[in-house]
Amino acid sequence: MKISDKFSTVYGDYYRDQQVLRKREISGRQTISHLLSILPKKIFDSLLDVGAGDGSVLSEIEKTGLAKNLYAVEISQSGCETIASRELKSLRSVKQFDGYRIQDENNVYELGLAIHVLEHVEHERAFLSEISRVAQFLYMEVPLELTLSVNKAIKTGGIYGHINFYTPETFVNLLETANLKVINFKVFSNTLEYECFIGGKIKGSIKWFIRKLFLYIAPHKAPFFITYMGGAFCTKKESDTV
Repeated sequence: MKISDKFSTVYGDYYRDQQVLRKREISGRQTISHLLSILPKKIFDSLLDVGAGDGSVLSEIEKTGLAKNLYAVEISQSGCETIASRELKSLRSVKQFDGYRIQDENNVYELGLAIHVLEHVEHERAFLSEISRVAQFLYMEVPLELTLSVNKAIKTGGIYGHINFYTPETFVNLLETANLKVINFKVFSNTLEYECFIGGKIKGSIKWFIRKLFLYIAPHKAPFFITYMGGAFCTKKESDTV
């Protein structure tokens, strides 16, 4: 099993676009705030970023000292090249992979990440099975786009290879039916910096305020009306010690 040629083409030169790189730098800072809020307060010995993109998340992780040793696998050559060019001091290896097979032994990493990857994956449970094979603990994050406006999300997300759409419940169900135990799950809003980058200062500020307020007032109903992000810290069901 490997990623289809269609999606390989979509991502092939994706990380050579400077606008994409700027967006991912901002989203990397956003992601690290999510990680720090949901992961246990510890330093992980080894961390594998699966679908690491351009390495923006890894760069932020190195700044925080969340893990001693960083590793990356990525499907696109442009992504691997960009990660390597960062010359991160704690990065031990960058490998290109086929989207499903990670060339490592079982449980070799303490923590595995897949940040905004699952929404692109054709065979989600096979993907999760492979990550959980090589990592003891996992952090998964996806956009929660299965809202009342899902038709719009399908049209806009299709450009970027989004083929799976989630609610908080369907996301957690996916993880649990992939033999994972969800230790902690949270719904996140975009940061003000991200919203302003996407929509401009005025429109972005308004959208940020509305998202934050609605999530605060109605945390269970908000994701059915507005797109948020879901983050889950997991372990394999046969292992639940952090």
